[in-house]
Amino acid sequence: MTASSTDERDTGHPQQRRGLAVGSGLVAGSPYLGTLGLAGGSGRAGGRLDAQLPFGSRRLACAGAARRGVTTVGPMTSEHPSITRFRAELESRGGRGRIVVLPDSVHTAALAAEALGCGVGAIANSLLFDADGKPVLILTSGAHRVDTGKVAGLLGITTLRRASPDFVREHTGQVIGGVSPIAHPAPVPTYLDPTLRRYDEIWAAAGHPAAVFSTTYDELVALTGATELEVS
Repeated sequence: MTASSTDERDTGHPQQRRGLAVGSGLVAGSPYLGTLGLAGGSGRAGGRLDAQLPFGSRRLACAGAARRGVTTVGPMTSEHPSITRFRAELESRGGRGRIVVLPDSVHTAALAAEALGCGVGAIANSLLFDADGKPVLILTSGAHRVDTGKVAGLLGITTLRRASPDFVREHTGQVIGGVSPIAHPAPVPTYLDPTLRRYDEIWAAAGHPAAVFSTTYDELVALTGATELEVS
């Protein structure tokens, strides 16, 4: 899930523009909200999505039962290009998670966790930071605040600050609110909050503000090559 702000919109797809801020993903010492990469768009990014979660449908359970109780959609032609690129990259790296698009009604972190059948802590925020002009991606539990001063010290850098929308797009090829842990134009140094080990299933952004994918801690490490880092 990027150093994200609910101000940013994906104007390339008018049906899905509103970012979903993960309320507990605040960066310590600033008003900055990290986002999972969900959005309250139409929930119809369509094509080849493994599932869509319509309002009122059965929840997806995070501990394995996520494969039940969802509405499966067949091949369509309207899958957003960002999701298509993410899917291809996920498959090329051997990822086995499902991609899910959440509906308009899911517009807060609490609702997202409820819809997915998990706690906010099982949501992996993808937070992109500007580290002395270079990108750093931190994958942190939605239950945590990133202590930027602590992380900067651990990484031996001067400052770790919120990335601008242009910086995010340049280094990830994705928009704020939709940054995924993978599928970037070039490798980005990535650090992973070990607290996510507590969860059997984790949900992270799938390249578009409306899309998420399921994974596990070990798979996320394998997919990203991330280094464990205490971030709070």
